[in-house]
Amino acid sequence: MATITAGDFRNGKTFEMDGKIYQVVEFQHVKPGKGAAFVRTKMKNVITGAVVETSFNPTAKFEEAFVERRSMEYSYSDGSLYYFMDPETYELEPIDESMLTDSFRFVKENMICTVSSYKGKVFAVDPPTFVELEVAETDPGFAGNTATNVTKPATLETGAEIKVPLFIGPGDKIKIDTRSGEYLERAKG
Repeated sequence: MATITAGDFRNGKTFEMDGKIYQVVEFQHVKPGKGAAFVRTKMKNVITGAVVETSFNPTAKFEEAFVERRSMEYSYSDGSLYYFMDPETYELEPIDESMLTDSFRFVKENMICTVSSYKGKVFAVDPPTFVELEVAETDPGFAGNTATNVTKPATLETGAEIKVPLFIGPGDKIKIDTRSGEYLERAKG
């Protein structure tokens, strides 16, 4: 395993500290007029997402953490296990439901997701940022209602519910931002 010092910190660098994995979000080398230099660091726990700010001595040593991010295809779910296929080996990897975020409700079978792991242990599954899904169910729009930004609830083919503009009907394909769960536009094609 490679060791790095706080003086080696760069944005995006991952390291292990106190048994936790952190990613450097921001760093600043500070050399005060008096006293020792230090590295002011804003870092994110890659597993919990919590952001912490702290200062380190530039010579402080850490174990470099190699976070593996793989593109895997979502295959199917069985109870609380969700199976993802490695496109290179065609092996299925079961991932527990607890590793999935709320944005996974926009994922349907055969979509490519990013699976993040550290030392073989999966800690996050990120869906594509934008997905196109079909509206399964929604109330009909009302003719003559031309008010802007008026929305209605719609159920998507994955079962997720979101707000859509009045002109969207069942069978329409729409584009969604999985980070916010918001309707973006009608899908082209």
